[in-house]
Amino acid sequence: MVTVGKAVADFEADSTSGTTRKLSELKGQNVVIYFYPKDSTPGCTREGQEFRDSSKAFAKANTVILGVSRDSMKSHLRFAEKQEFDFELLSDPDEKLCKAFDVIKEKNMYGRKVMGIERSTFLIDAKGVLRQEWRKVRVPGHVDAVLEAAQALD
Repeated sequence: MVTVGKAVADFEADSTSGTTRKLSELKGQNVVIYFYPKDSTPGCTREGQEFRDSSKAFAKANTVILGVSRDSMKSHLRFAEKQEFDFELLSDPDEKLCKAFDVIKEKNMYGRKVMGIERSTFLIDAKGVLRQEWRKVRVPGHVDAVLEAAQALD
């Protein structure tokens, strides 16, 4: 499990860039990892669009954005292309990343209990240390708060 103030263990996951992305390859840059429930759903689309629309400001703050869900790479590629995301989406079908960041939670879906991703965001500094986490995220205003935190790291 990740803990604020501690180094995040290296991980790897398939990425929409066509490569396997490793956290260790991003040393020297801040990293925002945001977990979202499902490609092409209203809240997840809006959140991704807001990260996309702020991506230049994140880049200026030396910060890479990575979106993660359990969806397949095929689904991610369609979603990223349709929304013109200029950042990578990572596919986590076996939930390794989700479990490492403890984002799989019991949720209520139309009166039924299901296990799913709780919308969460993590900010890792250039040395690989988790600096901040946001759990049970509400989309409006969230990306601005993450950007402000990323800018404060430099």
